[in-house]
Amino acid sequence: MKQLLLSIALRLRSSKRYKEVKSYVWELLNGTGNPYKKYLDTFIIFLIVTSVFILVYEVTNPVPIWLDYYDFYFVSFVFFIEYILRLWVHNDLSQYIVDEYRDSQFLHRDFELWPVLKHGLKEKLNYMVTPAAIVDLLAIFPAYRPLRVLRIFILFRVLKLLRYTKSINQFVEVIKNKRFELLTLLFLLLFIVTTAGIALYVLEERINPEIDSLFDALYWSLVTITTVGYGDIAPVTNAGRAISMLTIIAGIGMISFATSVIVSAFSERLSEIKEGRIIEQVNKSRSFLIICGYGQMAKMFFRQKKGSIDNYIILDKSLKRVEEARKDGYNIVQEDASRFDTLSKFNVDHANITILCLTGSDVENIYITLNAKSISRKIKVIARVNDINIVSKFEYAGADHLLMPNEVVNTMIRTAITQPTMYKAIHAILTGKSVARIDEMHVHDGHSLVGKSIGELDFKVNKLLFIGLQRKGEFIFNPPLTEIIQSYDILLLMGRKISLEYFRNRHEGQV
Repeated sequence: MKQLLLSIALRLRSSKRYKEVKSYVWELLNGTGNPYKKYLDTFIIFLIVTSVFILVYEVTNPVPIWLDYYDFYFVSFVFFIEYILRLWVHNDLSQYIVDEYRDSQFLHRDFELWPVLKHGLKEKLNYMVTPAAIVDLLAIFPAYRPLRVLRIFILFRVLKLLRYTKSINQFVEVIKNKRFELLTLLFLLLFIVTTAGIALYVLEERINPEIDSLFDALYWSLVTITTVGYGDIAPVTNAGRAISMLTIIAGIGMISFATSVIVSAFSERLSEIKEGRIIEQVNKSRSFLIICGYGQMAKMFFRQKKGSIDNYIILDKSLKRVEEARKDGYNIVQEDASRFDTLSKFNVDHANITILCLTGSDVENIYITLNAKSISRKIKVIARVNDINIVSKFEYAGADHLLMPNEVVNTMIRTAITQPTMYKAIHAILTGKSVARIDEMHVHDGHSLVGKSIGELDFKVNKLLFIGLQRKGEFIFNPPLTEIIQSYDILLLMGRKISLEYFRNRHEGQV
């Protein structure tokens, strides 16, 4: 038995397919990056709503047999599979067994299966007794209950909405964050209810015909302190009425206190919830831009693009700049972009990400670059460099492109002084004030330009000027006509906007 389990564990741990499937299932059930998770959540919510609807409908109406089968078998079977999958991905017994086997081999001691197996099963058992797992288990029961009265277990399926409805989850999290204050309030409530109930019971048990037991007095006390006032039990003595007045005043105070606690909790979390939704919305895109720092360069970038950026998010740790960006109408989150856990919130596995490091600190920009590249080498990083002497550090950090505003400004000033005509022409082209403009065209796999020579392309026909191309980080100015276009080349073209768009669409197969 020991050898059989060990061989199975070794086979599973060496199987790449097994690891991928388990990781995928975990992400689908518990993660946020899987693009299909929203469809699963919607499907589960649909099953819950329809199941409860059938329970309510059958109270006064006969239910068709196919709805009974749907409710008793299909819905419960789906919830059963979900429960088993959650139990499966909670931990990995095969990993524990293999780790113990390798440790025993290294230390030259006997391989003991039962302790490690016991540890893994104990972890699964600890998960099974969590409130969420208990709700998942009870939601399966209706299919196995022959007595119709026990179909009330279907209502446990409503509690599953806590797992799949984000708004409810956020409300529960807010309440959990204020659990100390709310628990204090609850104990105070119990104290007042008990004290007032006992006092009324002692004073009016023999006088008031509506109070036959201590439970009646406690019931009256709870109804009074919550200001519900059903009126079925009322004090008949002056002392009892005085207790009632004090209880009502205490109830109003406690309700006000509880309301203020919850409102303040939501106020504290409101901005965090909004920012979380912005990040979640951006993560749904196949490609997006992360702009780190809302300074002068970021403002210039947005003014130049004039709203043509769809999928982007700005990160800045300064509350003042965050409020300024929100006032300007941009999507911004108050986060420190130089921290690893900030950038790790973004979906690097299913999206193409470009990061603009535009903070005023070279140190922060280097940290952002290092963290981005440590998360994924696929992330494209464009970093601002203020001190030209540390360009090599940015290159070592892995920055794909460097922006050196000080050097650019010095060059433009020198050109404006020594060659004013050329400066005016270049400035007009770059700022869009000229009819002509300079634009980049990125060549990808499957592009119609791949494999063609520059001489074969119809630049003059489309009234375009071909300036050069960039290949593997090196710019080739005015290459020969025999030069062959390759994948991932970047062509630099100059011409009117309509000519550039027509040429791009034509060679991308859109015209």
